[in-house]
Amino acid sequence: MKKIFIAIAMFTSAITFAQSYPFNISGKIQTDTDKTAVESATVYLERVKDSSVVSYTISNEKGNFTLEGKSFYKDLKLLVSFVGMKNFSKTLDLSKKGSLNLGIINLKENDNLLSEVVVKSTAPITIKKDTLEFNVKSFKTKKDANVEDLLKKLPGIEVDEEGKITVNGKPVNKILVNGKPFFGNDPTITTKNLSKDIIEKIQVTDTKTKSEAFSGENGDGENKTINLTIKKENNKGWFGRVSAGAGTDERYEGAAMVNRFDNDQRISVLASTNNINSPGFSFGEIRKMFGGGGNIWFNGNGSFNVNGRSFGGGSGIIKSKTAGMTYADTYKKGLDVNLNYFYSGSSSNNDSKNSRENILPDSRYFSNNTSSTFDENDNHSINAEFDIEIDSTFLINVSPRFVLNDREGTYRSNEETFDENRVLMNQSNINSRSSSTAKNFENDIDITKKIGRGGSFIKASITNQIDKSDTEDYVISTAETFGTDPSVIERNQFSDQSNNLTSLKTRISYRYPIISKKLFFDAKYAYRNFERENIKSTFDFNNTSGLYDLFNTELSSNFTSNDISKTPTAGISYKSKKFRFNINAGVLNRNLENEDELRPELNFKKDFSSFIMSSTFRYRFDSKARIYINYDLDSDAPSIRQLNPFSDVSNPLNIVTGNPFLKPTERHSLYLSFNKFDWQKRTGIYFYSGGNLTNNRVVSKSVVDSNFKRTTTFENVDGYYNVWGGASYSKKIKIDTITTINIRTGVNLNGNRNINFFNDVKYKSTTTSISPNIGFTLEWNKVLMIEPRYTVSLSKTTFDLDNFTNQNFTRHNLNIRSRATFLKKLEWNNDVRYSYNPDVIGFNKSAWFWNSTLSYSVLKDKGSITLKAYDLLNQNNNVRRRATQNYIEDSESTVLQQYFMLGFSWKFNSLGKKGQIRDHDFYF
Repeated sequence: MKKIFIAIAMFTSAITFAQSYPFNISGKIQTDTDKTAVESATVYLERVKDSSVVSYTISNEKGNFTLEGKSFYKDLKLLVSFVGMKNFSKTLDLSKKGSLNLGIINLKENDNLLSEVVVKSTAPITIKKDTLEFNVKSFKTKKDANVEDLLKKLPGIEVDEEGKITVNGKPVNKILVNGKPFFGNDPTITTKNLSKDIIEKIQVTDTKTKSEAFSGENGDGENKTINLTIKKENNKGWFGRVSAGAGTDERYEGAAMVNRFDNDQRISVLASTNNINSPGFSFGEIRKMFGGGGNIWFNGNGSFNVNGRSFGGGSGIIKSKTAGMTYADTYKKGLDVNLNYFYSGSSSNNDSKNSRENILPDSRYFSNNTSSTFDENDNHSINAEFDIEIDSTFLINVSPRFVLNDREGTYRSNEETFDENRVLMNQSNINSRSSSTAKNFENDIDITKKIGRGGSFIKASITNQIDKSDTEDYVISTAETFGTDPSVIERNQFSDQSNNLTSLKTRISYRYPIISKKLFFDAKYAYRNFERENIKSTFDFNNTSGLYDLFNTELSSNFTSNDISKTPTAGISYKSKKFRFNINAGVLNRNLENEDELRPELNFKKDFSSFIMSSTFRYRFDSKARIYINYDLDSDAPSIRQLNPFSDVSNPLNIVTGNPFLKPTERHSLYLSFNKFDWQKRTGIYFYSGGNLTNNRVVSKSVVDSNFKRTTTFENVDGYYNVWGGASYSKKIKIDTITTINIRTGVNLNGNRNINFFNDVKYKSTTTSISPNIGFTLEWNKVLMIEPRYTVSLSKTTFDLDNFTNQNFTRHNLNIRSRATFLKKLEWNNDVRYSYNPDVIGFNKSAWFWNSTLSYSVLKDKGSITLKAYDLLNQNNNVRRRATQNYIEDSESTVLQQYFMLGFSWKFNSLGKKGQIRDHDFYF
């Protein structure tokens, strides 16, 4: 490792001493008419020869700017751009040494400002009120780059290993294409599969619903939306990619995506299949071909999830297949349509084992478990969005969704429990086979009507949902208890269970402007009704008839529950150029009712009322920095399951009974964030801190008898809290026009206090953790990229009981990614990870994980041949340690291991000018 860092240092020194021209250019920008300082004007340098951008910055609140750096080109042109103003340009000769102060630069008003002529900005960055806009041409990437590769080049934007995007520390939760969703707002599908070549602009704004955008409300300040604008000349035609690969150990993958753009109409189709635990949307992309492989190593299971959509639905080794289609179009009279269909299917098998040390107030006991799982899952989802703009003041949004899921699976497990002296106290065996079908329909209707021009509006929304699921389950189990009261419980049963949910949620709100477009009074009313029906019929096997025909009342259920809440609130909100503020308060009235057909004595009704409020404050210091503060007081009633005094004996070693005397939980939450990006110095700072204090929190209360059989109920406790915080810092250093270093460092902190019961003893446990990290990215002339990153996680748990041992855990993670390009056609990518867990007992404490890929471009860079090595060192493991206030557990399970794969990827593109299609043939 030391040699690697020495090599990096030597390489950095070598390129630093190459022939270059240093520059330090400064000035002040103001309007020509009233001499007012211009904040957020874009100042940039470009080559005279080909207009490629060399460096850029943004003027501060006083109109001042500074450009510093080095260039291999001595003749450059300086340009100043601002919305509504004429561009300023000046040619500079960098061979003249010393700093250059341009003094005051006066910008004149654009003559076309009031005409229909649209003047395109060529500036790298443009700031328009709350929108940050990037000109894609100004940011150079490797050949065959996708949107994700492009985003990594943009200042203030970070993309982590899983594809999660942040803008100045704020997460991106929505990506649009020409203002419309692409495959149901799934950012990962969009960023990994759209080519950078077709994108003209990237716009970043606060996330807003369509209703909020239409009514002029403030957006979600803690989340960002990225809109990708397609070039007009690329707005009609076909483009896409196909890929396939086969490897050792019978590993395979294949994927295809075809897109058809026809001005406002867009049709896209995708399909994939693989058995390498990948969602299948990498399409042979060099570094992204590993899909969920990295997640296995860190998260300890083989399942994967893309923005809430599950692929595989299980653990271990997963075979998956996916298919989807999206359609978007704009019709006359203000009607926008977006339709999506998605299918995901999988089969997974996983073998696991774990060892757990269970903590009691006055003793310890131990348990070992081995299990084997096999699942097959098929999921179909259809969703649509209809935006109907009746006129400029009236908008209707309709969003129906339908999901159909079929699942079959088997499960086998064997568990043993030992006392402190390792004497066997009980054991259980379970063999089960189940199948289920679930249907879900949900429809949202939002109606927005603007009133006048002062910001007044009335809004109404209705959401109805119908869920239906049916499950058949065959279980053969044995639970054996030894010790002072030995017993054996054997079961051979069939269960037929149906769960149905019908819900209705409505919300109406009215905004009245006290001061036009600034100060508002808000009145809202929300109503929600959840009705659940659960019918479970369990039958024991009849040895006489050979059928499952002996009804088991104890393990059966038949009840209907209703959960109704009514919430009136009122508040005020204020917005100006610098800050925004709002506060709302109201009363939450909640009614819970349960009717049990099998056990009428368990019927009950509960009513809860509580005061709630929320407030937010946002302040914009300048174009660089913002602060956000949020406070919430909310309440949550216990669930029906927690209130229902019914005893669940489905697990004879852990009998769970509800508590009808539980009180509603009250939670105070406070959150603060600050972010700043200095365009002059290319530095970004992000800080966040939050916490909540909870009273009447519902916790489990378990009692373990002498044979380690548990009985569990629920209790309210006060004094639970959770605090968290963190900070990050980034610095981009442009050594010259072809060499950059991006340094990133940060720290995350967490602390919480839990109050729990075990064997009727109430105790507190306090956990604190800190996780600092540091890394950097070095890029040189699109030829070499190296990105090391190191993280250490430290945690400590203390207890207020003398016989509880405090716990300390440490985990080290090192990740080194690199990319090297040879002869413009051969690319070598590496992803090396090292993990060290000094506190793991009984398993390997450390492991190296190395993925490597060679890719060679063919067919005029439209195709590529790849050779991938997954887990090159053959050390991938799935070892985890988990610590809670009640136990410490070490576990290990099935994991994807070493394979080699040869693949081919080909892309096609017939996109032409708007209204035309270039004459290019393509074929599969």
